[in-house]
Amino acid sequence: MPSILLTPPAAEPLTLAEAKHFIRVEHDADDDLIAALIAGARIHVEAQTRRALMTQSWRLTRDVWPASGRLPVLPAPLRELVGVAVWRADGTLQAIDTGAFAIDRASAPAILAFARGAMPAPGRPAAGIEIEIEAGYGDAPEDVPEPLRQAIRLLVAHWYENRGVIAASGEVPMFTATVNALIAPYRVVSL
Repeated sequence: MPSILLTPPAAEPLTLAEAKHFIRVEHDADDDLIAALIAGARIHVEAQTRRALMTQSWRLTRDVWPASGRLPVLPAPLRELVGVAVWRADGTLQAIDTGAFAIDRASAPAILAFARGAMPAPGRPAAGIEIEIEAGYGDAPEDVPEPLRQAIRLLVAHWYENRGVIAASGEVPMFTATVNALIAPYRVVSL
């Protein structure tokens, strides 16, 4: 059940200026490094929470329709169901009207509900169903919940100050506990 990023976010949830202010850097020599740390911190938070922070486009592939008629959609939060298609045995794509799906956006992950037996069976055994979605909180940094932005700030600061340092002790640094506490309410867990 892979998810493929089609369009990455156009901006980061933390601007370069905000990050530099937080880590108290007044020169421009490390701008590229700090920008890379911001992107890395966003990706880390997204991976830990199974959420898209800024608006992004994704393609989700599935082998078969679930028998329950309920299809969970990650990453969260789902902004829009863009399209659904099934690969036929002859190698062509058959589009399915997105109106055939009821969308439960209140759930995390969001659920696409459909009438069992109403969807055409995929004509190939693997990745026969393609679902294109738009996910994320929005296009502006302030659309992202502040605890997730703070987790990114802390990661950027820690990584900037500890470049190349590897903890051999096996202890969990205090910043890690703080970051985990900030993102814990936003984690999407599978049962």
